Amino acid sequence: MKTWPDDLKAHLLHRWPIWAREAQLPPIDDWTNWLLLGGRGAGKTRAGSEWIRALATGDPAFVTAPVSHIALVGETYAAAREVMVEGESGLLSVHHAGDRPNWISSRRRLEWSNGAVAQIFSAEDPDALRGPQFGAAWADELAKWRNADETWNMLQFGLRLGDYPRQVITTTPRPIRLLKNILEDNRTVVSRMRTHENASNLASGFLDRVVGKYLGTRLGRQEIDGEIIDDRLDALWQRDLLDRYRCETAPHLKRVVVAVDPPVTGTVKSDACGLVVAGIGEDQRAYILQDKTLSAVSPEKWVNMTFELYKKFEADCVVIETNQGGDLAESVLRHIAPNLPIRQVKATRGKWLRAEPVAHLYERGLVSHVGSLPELEDEMCDFGLEGLSSGKSPDRMDALVWALTDLMLNARNLPRARAI
Repeated sequence: MKTWPDDLKAHLLHRWPIWAREAQLPPIDDWTNWLLLGGRGAGKTRAGSEWIRALATGDPAFVTAPVSHIALVGETYAAAREVMVEGESGLLSVHHAGDRPNWISSRRRLEWSNGAVAQIFSAEDPDALRGPQFGAAWADELAKWRNADETWNMLQFGLRLGDYPRQVITTTPRPIRLLKNILEDNRTVVSRMRTHENASNLASGFLDRVVGKYLGTRLGRQEIDGEIIDDRLDALWQRDLLDRYRCETAPHLKRVVVAVDPPVTGTVKSDACGLVVAGIGEDQRAYILQDKTLSAVSPEKWVNMTFELYKKFEADCVVIETNQGGDLAESVLRHIAPNLPIRQVKATRGKWLRAEPVAHLYERGLVSHVGSLPELEDEMCDFGLEGLSSGKSPDRMDALVWALTDLMLNARNLPRARAI
């Protein structure tokens, strides 16, 4: 190959069917949804990028004519840009220099020289999908979408161009209702891929440190093997219950709190800082508004995020657990916001006993999640009697428990918000 012309070598390097694994190539069967379920680093993004490239450029190995209008839908606009467009396996990287599209970041779109256009959308903004129409779509990390059902529905209404509109879905699985519905659709063809199948393209340190550690565990089966792992039978929460009372928007809330479960330290080995925003409505029901939990960050970062959430949601107070850090957490917060209304809470019972009355609120239909909160819900539905979720401290769930305990189970002496 050393003696081959450079242009021929470049051409061969960009001939995806030569290098792709079978699971990374679109099925031959008739299908509307091509669902790629795979572990972290299994090659899902590369497969999605190559399929979109082939459609936009009219690659005869995949299509008979170019697809002119394409939707790229990610968890957020930032994720869509950083992974689907600009990422190492994103659309810009898989093109030969001569056919690479023009990325217009201000308009959130890719334009090919033949007139094909791909526009990016966010699952945080499903209404943006109202109106546009497409001949194909790529939905990335669908199991993490905040407004999964609404975004998916809007996308389906937009797939109405050409003779046979199709879409590829690339995601690490979670047992959410929408993903199960897609799996059960007779128009869906599923390709499964495991992380170790892409070992030649992954750092050996990742394989040793991550794959080796989690292989065979419940979390590893989901994140490495790409399996859909259903809820634990002994867990306090079940996903069908969360789905039953889920809503897209919250009503007017008469009280809102930001709950913080701070880590002892701010190093890469420390627990995450649980950060959950919740409110109670005039209907006496609670609404979980946002999970902004941060992993392995300095006190400055989680304090700033706490204050940002307090202002964004016009919260009435900050509820902060002080078992591990004593008064340190409050003093750090007061350093930047001296008049911040803070309620300190201290754990006197184990995690299970604290969480059990909160789980009863869900069973009584008194709590709704606003949109999808995938990481938080994963912890809740894998939380067992040992007080761990997937073998780790459930920091997101802890913050949720403190928020709902304050809103729904401690009705006396609630602090009033003061100007900052």
